[in-house]
Amino acid sequence: MESSNERERFIAAQKNGDGDLRSFQTSSGRVLDYQQALQEVQAGHIAGVNVFKGRDGELYIRGDADGDPTNNLDQLPLF
Repeated sequence: MESSNERERFIAAQKNGDGDLRSFQTSSGRVLDYQQALQEVQAGHIAGVNVFKGRDGELYIRGDADGDPTNNLDQLPLF
């Protein structure tokens, strides 16, 4: 696996009208819709995030729990 220095990070996000995350911009400038982003995170290509299964059985992306609320995915700047 690549080191976290070489892996991309999410640097910005787009939300829908309900405030749900819909797409992400990566540190290399790529724009990924939620499904693409989910696949990239599962493959280990994106640093600082992980995938979890919600109570509804769906898979979701969340930031790694590091105690720093400023890098929460909801805190990403919008693009």
